Amino acid sequence: MTMEFLVNDSPFAGKDGKYVTNRHLRERLERELQTNVGLRVEAIGGAEGFRVSGRGELHLSILLEQMRREGYEVQVSQPQVIYKTIHGEKLEPMEQTIISVPDEFAGVVIESLGKRRGAMEEMNTKNGMTTLIYLVPTRGLLGFRAEFIMATKGEGILHHSFARYERFKGEIAKRFNGVLVSANTGKSAAYALENLQDRARLFIGPVVEVYEGMIVGENSRRQDMPVNPTKEKKQTNIRAAGADDAIKLTPPIKLTLEQALEFINDDELVEITPKHIRLRKKFLTENERARNRTVTGAKRF
Repeated sequence: MTMEFLVNDSPFAGKDGKYVTNRHLRERLERELQTNVGLRVEAIGGAEGFRVSGRGELHLSILLEQMRREGYEVQVSQPQVIYKTIHGEKLEPMEQTIISVPDEFAGVVIESLGKRRGAMEEMNTKNGMTTLIYLVPTRGLLGFRAEFIMATKGEGILHHSFARYERFKGEIAKRFNGVLVSANTGKSAAYALENLQDRARLFIGPVVEVYEGMIVGENSRRQDMPVNPTKEKKQTNIRAAGADDAIKLTPPIKLTLEQALEFINDDELVEITPKHIRLRKKFLTENERARNRTVTGAKRF
């Protein structure tokens, strides 16, 4: 798989980390190449960053976690599989996936893997547990782990490893839901988050620093939605019914590095610093995103 390691250019760049420049990033990756034989690094033309290829998502996420703990700040793109073209035919990497789940969850797992272009090779049931062996495109497993844990309520076991390259299996549906994108910079307010949590799963709690273009939650609908998480309740001298009702917030979802990499789409980045893991759009302002959609012809669902 391959990912883009980019210099952190968010409004909060340099607040947490000690090493933030392109030179620091290049020197760290060059040191890693001396001992990490499965890694490949190449400079990205016209951008401050590098395209880093490794043996899988876990391989690259371990490197990112090490860099984060060492004081580096970096932004990374969605992981992409490395295709091959042989005799004019496009090939993609396939993973042998072994899953063991309680019988009651087998149906939902089979349905999910079917949508991800997985092909069942074997199925066994014994003592209330179902074992499934699948051959799944590597790109089909992106984002599957979090979905698998939710679907099986944490009772399933998942193992996968590279098997071989096969003919391209066709398009795979990406993340269905859109995201909540902050349209303001400041500190999040409990009043604003209470109104947002009815239509989304939030990634932040109150009194959290946010910036324009930062992703603060997952929308319950398909389209992205600009929101103002910093909105405070207006103060008046008129006492209204229910004014003293306590604000009740659902605990936010704290994404791990691996979950964040699986969650983002190709127009989003993960901002990684020693203290924070943030999600953001590549283009921070709505005007920039609209202009990019016009240039690329991308649709906004």
